[in-house]
Amino acid sequence: MDTQYKLSLTCLIVLLSLIMGIISSAHALKCLRMGNFTSFSSSGLSSTAACGQFLQEVVSHNCIVIFSKTTCPYCKMAKNVFNEIGATYKVIELDEHNDGRRLQEALAQMTGARTVPRVFINGNCIGGGSDTKELHQKGKLLPLIEQCAPCCVKTNSEGSGSGQFESTK
Repeated sequence: MDTQYKLSLTCLIVLLSLIMGIISSAHALKCLRMGNFTSFSSSGLSSTAACGQFLQEVVSHNCIVIFSKTTCPYCKMAKNVFNEIGATYKVIELDEHNDGRRLQEALAQMTGARTVPRVFINGNCIGGGSDTKELHQKGKLLPLIEQCAPCCVKTNSEGSGSGQFESTK
């Protein structure tokens, strides 16, 4: 494969990662400007370090993040809690993500638990589905969310409805 083709392919991967929300615009510009494409491969994130960086970026740029699997009842429990209160959240479905296994391992290192869901509010892991439900039942979940940016909590009856979520594969 010639160098120009590799560069074009890598630029395409970086741009698609940016569009899909896998990396931030600042990171994409840095990659394009400096030619630092070692963190990405055609199948996704290529290293544990890249997975850790991805997790940090997602968690730091979103008030509520749920790392989930589509068939997990505890994941559905956590999503239902946020749907009930009308909170906007970002979902990363690990079983549909190219690097789901690596991401789950990086989450285990980051949080001390390998199970899903792993729920983050304002950059902090609050635990899993049962933990989320318990915080809500005790009246402690909404105050955590209210510490985030105002975009995360729906305060009026207008809009597109409760339980909006953004899914990243």
